[in-house]
Amino acid sequence: MKIFIKAKPNSKENKVEKINNQHFTVSVKEPPMDNKANIAIMELLSEYFNVPISNIKLISGRTTKNKVFEIE
Repeated sequence: MKIFIKAKPNSKENKVEKINNQHFTVSVKEPPMDNKANIAIMELLSEYFNVPISNIKLISGRTTKNKVFEIE
């Protein structure tokens, strides 16, 4: 399943907000440097969808706020 994420790094809290079935807004405390925010987003998605982090892959958007993840 592919999901589309709007990332909000440097937020006050970590949270996942569902917009519709495939679009989410994910806020993380980590900065967008050295891939820290992407890893934090993957960890939050892992908890939200109750799947191992190894089943989540970043398809596109490594350096942008709009990202596409694939969840197996």
